[in-house]
Amino acid sequence: MRTRAPDIYAAGDCTDQPQFVYVVAAAGTRAAINMTGGDAALDLTTLPRVIFTDPQVATVGYSEQEAHHEGIETESRLLSLDNVPRALVNFDTRGFIQMVAEAGTGRLLGVQAVAAVAGELIQAAALAIHHRMTVSDLSSQLFPYLTMVEGLKLAAQTFSKDVRRLSCCAG
Repeated sequence: MRTRAPDIYAAGDCTDQPQFVYVVAAAGTRAAINMTGGDAALDLTTLPRVIFTDPQVATVGYSEQEAHHEGIETESRLLSLDNVPRALVNFDTRGFIQMVAEAGTGRLLGVQAVAAVAGELIQAAALAIHHRMTVSDLSSQLFPYLTMVEGLKLAAQTFSKDVRRLSCCAG
């Protein structure tokens, strides 16, 4: 958060950082630490982004195109929400969950979601990316049945299974 001017630190609108209140708050905290002799950095590699439309749009990590631009080979899967039990119960299957994984390793690189509550599920995806989980790791986790975040598990399962053929709660 140090600027080019000695002893001047910045956070928020006067920087080139993403303009989200949670980024500004985190940057401000780190700027204060650094002003008092600390050495705090702000890691934005797994920054979740949410657009609060109806349905919401949320993303974290790489899109397939961004990964390819960085020279990373990918595999991706798109799960429509008509495969997510909670979306069916809510009578709102508008949208999808897309997962981008590194080809060969299956390491999760990014998630994009369009759903009524995409902003609520994207943080779980951010944690999975931050902890370098693979789609196999994610698909073997326990997710509460009849929640939208279960859609992440189902999306991860699409890398190895046809989720349309699974019964409820199938692991």
